[in-house]
Amino acid sequence: MTTATLPECLIDGQPADQLPVADRGLSYGDGLFETLRVSQGKIPLIDYHLARLQRGLQALRLQAEIQLVAGEWRDLAKRMEAGVIKLTLTRGVGQRGYAIPAPARAVRIQQCFPPASYPAERTQAGIRLFPCVTRLARQPLLAGIKHLNRLEQVLARSEWADPQYAEGLVCDTQGLPIECTMSNLFVRVDGKWLTPALTQCGVRGVMREYLLDQLRAQGEQVEEAEMDYPMLTRASELFCCNSLYGIWPIVALEQHAWPVGPHTEYAQTLVEQVMK
Repeated sequence: MTTATLPECLIDGQPADQLPVADRGLSYGDGLFETLRVSQGKIPLIDYHLARLQRGLQALRLQAEIQLVAGEWRDLAKRMEAGVIKLTLTRGVGQRGYAIPAPARAVRIQQCFPPASYPAERTQAGIRLFPCVTRLARQPLLAGIKHLNRLEQVLARSEWADPQYAEGLVCDTQGLPIECTMSNLFVRVDGKWLTPALTQCGVRGVMREYLLDQLRAQGEQVEEAEMDYPMLTRASELFCCNSLYGIWPIVALEQHAWPVGPHTEYAQTLVEQVMK
């Protein structure tokens, strides 16, 4: 069965596509989202998605039935066979003003999409990064989670239309590299992998978390660390990653160039195991 035979959108488990105008997700970005890849009727990295969702619920003090969400994911994936599921959780309808309504009932929105499609050469030959001017604000209370306010990413992605750039590098307000507009960053320096520490801002992508676990399990040196721009430019290899496309080697940023190196290719084999 394909997405063509499914409801395109479920709200609290029922086919629907409208929300009240007083929904706090619309008014304040008060909520969370997850974007999941469906392959062969299953969701790769579902446990990582659930773990991040749980962290987000705790950070926002948002109440939701996480096992109900997981059950819907598995059911939709089985029926879709292949595609993308996007979950949006909002705090639901509330009165005007910032105060959290009590009690608050989370609204659960599940959307079904066809499989994501990206050019194969990005995986094989690598990509060029655009140097984004937009900066990520530091806010440790929201760092790591996938909350609904993505305006910084929207503005960063709006900075280029040239198809030679597949992604953009985004730094924080201190000029430290943090991530790309829709993916996480890994940099190989002095014989080990580094990925920016996301304690102040940025999103802890599920592919990032998977790779941290897998690389360490394979005996690779990999650290979460604060890095500056000169450290990035003297790296021997770079890549970006997310749960929809896997790993794209980074081969150019401004005047800097890197090869598609063997350590990146090895990381891609680890991702291929879970992307099938």
